[in-house]
Amino acid sequence: MEGRYHILKQPIIFCDFDGTVTKKDNIASIMERFAPPECEKLKDAILAQELSIQEGVGQMFALLPSSLQQDIVDFVLETAEIREGFSDFVQYAKKQGIPLYIVSGGIDFFVKPMLESFDSIAGVHCNQADFSGDTIQIQWPHVCDEQCPNQHCGCCKPTIIRQLVNADTHTVVIGDSVTDLQAAKIADTVIARDYLSEKCAALSIPFQSFETFYDCIEVLENLQGVGRK
Repeated sequence: MEGRYHILKQPIIFCDFDGTVTKKDNIASIMERFAPPECEKLKDAILAQELSIQEGVGQMFALLPSSLQQDIVDFVLETAEIREGFSDFVQYAKKQGIPLYIVSGGIDFFVKPMLESFDSIAGVHCNQADFSGDTIQIQWPHVCDEQCPNQHCGCCKPTIIRQLVNADTHTVVIGDSVTDLQAAKIADTVIARDYLSEKCAALSIPFQSFETFYDCIEVLENLQGVGRK
């Protein structure tokens, strides 16, 4: 049929959210707007890999009162920008029959509302927020499996990938940050920007660069072994 892939392996896409689907990292934006100064040291420790993502993000949100919930949600929905071409990318994946999963170190209370209109996304995997106490507590429903070398990823993207792929799938990882690095190491195709592209280059992990999701569509079109009937 027109527009269908005829390849031996089925592509499956695992796409980051903050800094990838959106132009900026929403957790960083939230902390810049609402967190006290001590948050900066936690952010630097995460980027330097001195603190695990789970520890660092949990400690950062614990600095914020739960009473800020609606203010934070409103702030993110008003200020976050979707990266150019994402809507067309989602439609492209749907048309080609390629499952598209969002795998995010972000938090459900802002990730899911922003993706609500994209109803063909196969699944959204992210962390969760608990506002029942005095401060915001982050819950981690997607913990590391025994194969993950980190064990404190928060939302463990390699574990999610291993749960959803098999020998007949071609894994595509799209991302921008330290949270995507372990996933990139096990992907068949990596589409990267910003920090992730720098780390992939440093570690000799093959990758394709992107700035918009039209670039991502082009990479998928040019995958080796992909053709048209």
